[in-house]
Amino acid sequence: MNMDMSQYLDLFLDESREHVDNMNQKLLELEKKPDDLSVLNEIFRSAHTLKGMSSTMGFDDMADLTHHMENVLDDLKEGELSADTFTVDVLFRCLDRLQLMLDNIREGGSGGINSSDLVDLLDQIRNRELVEEKETGVQHAAAIAEPVSPEALEPEPSEPPIVPDMNEYELAVIREAFARQLNVFYIKVLVDPDCLMKQVRAFMVFKALEEDGDVIKSDPPAQELDEGRYGEGFEVILVSKAEEDDIRSRLEQISEIRVADIQKLNAGAFYTAPPSVKTGQVTTTESSKQPTKDSDIAGDSGPTQERVQKIRQTVRVDIRRLDNLMNLVGELVINKGRLEQIGQSQKITELNETIEQIDRITTDLQNEVMKVRMVPIKQVFNRFPRMVRDLAHELEKEVNFILEGEETELDRTVIDEIGDPLMHLLRNAIDHGLEIPEERVALGKPRIGLVKLSARHEGNNVFIEVIDDGKGISVQDIKRKALEKGMITPKESEQMDADSAISLLFRPGFSTAENVTDVSGRGVGLDVVKSKIESLNGDISVEFQPGKGTIFRIRLPLTLAIIQALLVGVGDETYAIPLGSVDETTMLSRDEIKLVQNQEVVLLRGSVLPLARLHQLLQVPKEQGADDSVYVVVVRKGDKRTGLVCDNLIGQQDIVIKSLGKLLSGIGGLAGATILGDGQVALILDVGTLF
Repeated sequence: MNMDMSQYLDLFLDESREHVDNMNQKLLELEKKPDDLSVLNEIFRSAHTLKGMSSTMGFDDMADLTHHMENVLDDLKEGELSADTFTVDVLFRCLDRLQLMLDNIREGGSGGINSSDLVDLLDQIRNRELVEEKETGVQHAAAIAEPVSPEALEPEPSEPPIVPDMNEYELAVIREAFARQLNVFYIKVLVDPDCLMKQVRAFMVFKALEEDGDVIKSDPPAQELDEGRYGEGFEVILVSKAEEDDIRSRLEQISEIRVADIQKLNAGAFYTAPPSVKTGQVTTTESSKQPTKDSDIAGDSGPTQERVQKIRQTVRVDIRRLDNLMNLVGELVINKGRLEQIGQSQKITELNETIEQIDRITTDLQNEVMKVRMVPIKQVFNRFPRMVRDLAHELEKEVNFILEGEETELDRTVIDEIGDPLMHLLRNAIDHGLEIPEERVALGKPRIGLVKLSARHEGNNVFIEVIDDGKGISVQDIKRKALEKGMITPKESEQMDADSAISLLFRPGFSTAENVTDVSGRGVGLDVVKSKIESLNGDISVEFQPGKGTIFRIRLPLTLAIIQALLVGVGDETYAIPLGSVDETTMLSRDEIKLVQNQEVVLLRGSVLPLARLHQLLQVPKEQGADDSVYVVVVRKGDKRTGLVCDNLIGQQDIVIKSLGKLLSGIGGLAGATILGDGQVALILDVGTLF
């Protein structure tokens, strides 16, 4: 089995990231429960697996660091060390270094980052002099490790093996081996059901077996093993000069691998086996003792078979393929719109019936592709517990950090962009929101402050909240700081209500912090947060109670790829307004529009609605003709509503969002563009930055 390891680089990086994330989470748990052996076993298992994978891929610096981490973790498991703050801090630093190595590899490097400083600290923890580790590769694997799976990987009692059906050539090779006094073994190997790099595990097994022997037969065949297309294990017939104990020891050094059975065969098995015996089958007399299929390896065919089926039903797909698929669906949506236009203009009955059918199919396809692109928001949330822990230590605060709604799903494009805004809000909550423990006790609050990050679905939106039970926000402090910075006048300060004062928090450079630190005070970075969220067609609002806490609430659309929009006409141009920003549409007569302080307004169901004419905002020539009545689209920006005056309403339509490119990016009021059914390009209005 010859294998080009570079083809597994992407899989290695994905799985390694998962192991590093898992160790980060489990270390946080271990810090709270230092004596929890199950948590230690989980960390050890991830470190052991990461070491084996990195060694197999040839990333020796990573393998060496994880090897020394294993030594410390093993001592922790055996009770020879305690999980004190220093030990946990060093292990966290090791995880940061591993992440740097992975980032380096992802960028095309070799992952060769010297970690002798951390190795020294790890050996200092173990209270013995540094021993230079020169072994690399699979030989670095620990000789003692916790079982990596439940009962499914426990060795089975040794029983007469299944002899695969062999062709004449294979039988001739084995008979020749017996004639030359070589050993012939039947070996059954099991792989951890959670293993994601099954191809690599099979390769490592074959590499170990072929050091001093030859694999004559495998079930499944070598090609299927090379592609990872097998259940929980596989079987081989090996011709070797090695002894059974040597082979077993060699195989059990491979992570996520267990030897279920190994037996030395005699020549009679290959001369007397009945022709009816096939691969994976047994004779009737042995049926009560022998497994009859891969799933029986674990001794429980039902649940194991279901588990194997689930593994086979889940595949990893390159995200670029999903992007391409979404682009193709977008083109289909565009052409569907073109067909609808043709059907309406030509009035062909047969065509209209076909268009209706295509519309249903396209809608179903679009929904399925959108679901495939949806990923749990925990991919973003999982990076924050470690950050909160480190920040709390730095600021000498005690924080109870709670995550809720981690399974809430968002489109991948939104997930990629939301991480930094949430980090800003969390840092502000801990640094400027929460009081120090002594101050909280003096105020009658619990010594440990609460910070909660939650997510939930509501309709076609996702709401994310960052909640703290700290000091809240002082409107007077905001006004005072704004006056000091010259952002408002004394008169404006007197007339300003609480909502208007809160909006000052999102001004660039505004902060209520007396001393600006490298962490930031409430307000630092909030202008960045607001800009990023509005670029995602979302909005952010603030609720607070002085002395009791603050809630930052973010609303985001489920997806940014294909959205529903209202098409409106302004002069000769067509524009799209995302339907999520539209409250209603109406038609007004010219007499209903009033002028108040040079601002056009209208009384709509008892509320004063300010108006904005799109041809003025967009600098589009006004359509000539009578102006006795106008169309108005009522849009919402946070808690504020505005009526957009346009020349005509075209209708609701699914649109595909296209980027304007780097040259036109950042233009206020525009969220992108879309291609209409007739090939015309329509700009998509961004209500958040239009005014």
